[in-house]
This record gives sequence, structure tokens and C-alpha cells, in this order.
Amino acid sequence: MSGAPAARRATEGDVQPLARTLSRAFFDDPVAMWAFDHDHLRPDALERFQATRVRQLLGEEEVWMSEGHTCAALWAPPGRWRTTLRQDAALLRSFTHPRLLSRLPFVALGLLDVERKHPREPPHYYLAMLGTDPDHQGQGLGSALMRPVLERCDVDGVGALLESSKERNIDFYARHGFRVTREIRLPRGPRMWQMWRDPLP
Repeated sequence: MSGAPAARRATEGDVQPLARTLSRAFFDDPVAMWAFDHDHLRPDALERFQATRVRQLLGEEEVWMSEGHTCAALWAPPGRWRTTLRQDAALLRSFTHPRLLSRLPFVALGLLDVERKHPREPPHYYLAMLGTDPDHQGQGLGSALMRPVLERCDVDGVGALLESSKERNIDFYARHGFRVTREIRLPRGPRMWQMWRDPLP
């Protein structure tokens, strides 16, 4: 699309800049605030969490980014969305600060519940994370980073799935063909909205 922001696949050298961007993007996210419930600890903890998740998905070659590391979209291809126990343990190491340890049981239960409610079939791409630096929102970056994978979904006849952690983002995803299929309530925490997109003919 002419004039659309450029998107490219991330490499190992992009991990830390993208982690910083995602930490800023999710600082006021309801799920992040529930998981990392101390404002002064959240930026560093979130950055560790996001760096781990970016590295986990980097090998799938579906981590997309904008120039300047201002936006990131972390996708998992069909059949590769489920995290392993080792990956879960690596993510939960972000909670090793003594003041965050009390959140660990709730977060672990929440992650397990979200994964349990993730449909096994039909095959689909999974948008695990989409975040834009607050200073660069409203520029079409998120749409640009979703486009390469959604176009592949349409060509291959494959669906796409995500969980929105903000109710106000539902309309944004709906404009890209997603619809809400389930609400998920995290343990003693906020809601998430599971959304599915059928491939366009």
C-alpha cells in the first residue's frame, strides 16, 4: 500500500530496543498493571518480560517491527503458539523482585487459563503481542505490522487469533476483520477479549 509505514522482520540485534518499546507501550495496560502491580517496578520488569518473549518468537521469523523500533508485532505461526514449560519459567523470572513475588501465583494461573482457552483448531496465526511506543501512536504502525501476516492468512486460507487486553482496542482489531469470540477473566484481575479472524476470500 502506497504511503504505508515500512515493516520488516526483527533480528537478534533488535530485541532490546523492541523490549523497551513494548515496555512503554504496555505500561498502562490493565493486564500489565495487574501482573506488575508496583508502578516503579513495572518498567524494568516489563522490559525483561518483553525481551524474553521477543527472543522466544524470533526463531519463528514472524516478529515484525517498524523502522526506529517504534512498534512491534509478535506472531506465532500455525501450530507454534503454545509455550513450553521452559518458556513459561523464563517469562515468570520477570517476577523475581521480592515485591512482585506475591503476584506470581496469579500470573501463572492466568497464563495457564489463557492458554487452556486457546483453540487448538483450525490452524491459525497467533498475534501474541502488538505494541506501539506512546509517542508514535496514531500513525498506522500497528496496522502496517499486522498487514504482512494477515495478507498471508488470506492467501493461505488460514485464520488469526489474538487476545485484546484493552476494551477500547476491540474496534481497532475489528477494522482488520477480527471479532470477539470469548471473554477471559484473569484471577482477581481484569478481562481479556479473545478475538478471531477468518481469512478473507
